[in-house]
Amino acid sequence: MEDINKYYEAAEILKVLGHPTRLCIVNGLIRNKGCNVSFMQSCLNIPQSTVSQHISKLKSAGIIVGERKGLEITYKVVNQIAIDLVTSLFDD
Repeated sequence: MEDINKYYEAAEILKVLGHPTRLCIVNGLIRNKGCNVSFMQSCLNIPQSTVSQHISKLKSAGIIVGERKGLEITYKVVNQIAIDLVTSLFDD
């Protein structure tokens, strides 16, 4: 019998990525090898508070991490399942 936990992990990642804005954020982070909230906000053309809410959900799910450099936090994708999934969806 296969390890059911891997299915739970994948399902949780799919739930978090199941929003267009979060998909866009993760895809952008993969393609740019990381960026900050201001850059995401300008690309998505949505308020910073909205970007921050989506970042929070992605961080809680372990899909992204932030690295502080002075006052700025640069986010990058660290979950390989999410990287593989989003790359396969948007490989153009």
